[in-house]
Amino acid sequence: MISQAVTTAVDLVNAPLIYKGKVRELYDLGEHYLIVVTDRISAFDYVLDPPVPHKGEVLNRLSAFWFGQTNNLIDNHVVHIDVDQLGDIVRDPEALRNRIMVTRKAERIDMECVVRGYITGGGWRQYQETGQVNGITLPEGLRKNGVFPNPLFTPAAKNDTGHDEDISFDDMKNRIGAELAEELKTKSIQLYEYARQYCDQHDIILADCKFEFGLIDGKVVLIDEIFTPDSSRFWAKNNYALDIEIDSMDKEPVRTYLAGTDWDKNSQPAPLPESVVQATSDRYLAIYQKLTGANLI
Repeated sequence: MISQAVTTAVDLVNAPLIYKGKVRELYDLGEHYLIVVTDRISAFDYVLDPPVPHKGEVLNRLSAFWFGQTNNLIDNHVVHIDVDQLGDIVRDPEALRNRIMVTRKAERIDMECVVRGYITGGGWRQYQETGQVNGITLPEGLRKNGVFPNPLFTPAAKNDTGHDEDISFDDMKNRIGAELAEELKTKSIQLYEYARQYCDQHDIILADCKFEFGLIDGKVVLIDEIFTPDSSRFWAKNNYALDIEIDSMDKEPVRTYLAGTDWDKNSQPAPLPESVVQATSDRYLAIYQKLTGANLI
């Protein structure tokens, strides 16, 4: 049987809920924010049923791991991840253990900073249609999943509803200012290069990833999540090949299952089978163990 999953923390937290995303919930603690990472899972802009046990724990603990690994490259918003420090703010500490993060309050920069080391996914689709990725003209004859000589920085303007909007770097500079845009680009590529080398040592390819940044007292800090299966595309080295759809180390069982059904992608899909939920949970736990060397459960 699948263990208990957490779909929301609304009844578990004695603090105002100020934002509810597809996976994360943000609560106001006054001086700080409390982020709770649930086990909700989404695909094609729909939150699916049932949730995936341990998914939120993996995302939260993996982000905390990477924030610690990269804090010499850039400051981040983390204060702590210890539910026991929250006292009576949390009604059931065990239910939220491993899935909370207390953070400093940052002014979010409304840009998603995407770095691509390989031409795949949405980047590959852009290239096939236009020969470009986010306005960057690329050589003819590139093959799907091919590695770039240098990583591409391909930003997107954030939208709280619907899809984020792919934009050129020049457009990003026009929207937020050239100096800030250059800083975010430099930091994003540095972070990607660091994690790519780390992943390589653990037999994983980091194909692409995305970051969010904010400002605290005018200083750029890393926020949200970092190098998780929800924000990055991980490939097992032994699965890598050109010209195919590589099975990524994330919620691929869900996508594969949905693709094999007659779901029209315009209505709420039927609940996922238990086998698909369990396979997805196992996959999240496995990538956590492979990257950190520790077992979460």
